Amino acid sequence: MEDKFNLDKRIVIFTDGACSGNPGPGGWASIVFHSRDKITELAGGNRHTTNNQMELQGVIEALSFISSLSDDISIYTDSTYVINGATKWVWGWAQRNWLTAENNPVSNKELWIKLIPLLQKHRGRLVWKYVRGHTGVVGNERCDQLAVSCSKGESLYLYEGLYSEYPYKIFPLPVDESLPTSSFSKEKRKESSVSYYISLVNGVVSKYQKWNDCERAVRGVSGAKYKKVKNEQEEKETLKSWNYEFKK
Repeated sequence: MEDKFNLDKRIVIFTDGACSGNPGPGGWASIVFHSRDKITELAGGNRHTTNNQMELQGVIEALSFISSLSDDISIYTDSTYVINGATKWVWGWAQRNWLTAENNPVSNKELWIKLIPLLQKHRGRLVWKYVRGHTGVVGNERCDQLAVSCSKGESLYLYEGLYSEYPYKIFPLPVDESLPTSSFSKEKRKESSVSYYISLVNGVVSKYQKWNDCERAVRGVSGAKYKKVKNEQEEKETLKSWNYEFKK
């Protein structure tokens, strides 16, 4: 494990996201150790979002916060989606005009576009560290606590000051862990990549490829229902749970 006294010229970031409903109310949080002995907590939320969006937002906010600094950076996150996206996928997506390898629109395009210049700014100085969630890692646990509080709309105190007075001791840092590989088959990954949204508004079912289109359709409509689904079977089950009557 690495102690903070070996980190005089490095920035350490813990970040996490949370969401209830997915999509639903969510929150993000980051802890930034910077300027040799300072800690800054960052957090926020969104009433209609997804877990991946909140994971991305936490990273974006943290990197934006230290954009004027030129120290080496270590980012600890439990999101394989963020790590793989930032280190592998995003550059190919950008070259393909924001289409996946299966020629589908990239999810969370707007957030990835915001992240790209931050990755470029810190190129060669940024190292990604995977940490398993809910395993007692202090930085990760504190970020989770803040993110969940934001998802619930709770008021909270964000610390900013010296590390010596910070009540959550993030050092020594956790040992490096290998990024887990997905257990899903190619068919499962392809199936999940073509997820779409459905809505039930005034008895009419509609489908959308993008969340923004679905959100516009249901916003402000009393009794409107919506959900992200992966296939027709999940769509039928959802509509059944909404007591939708299928036409014969």
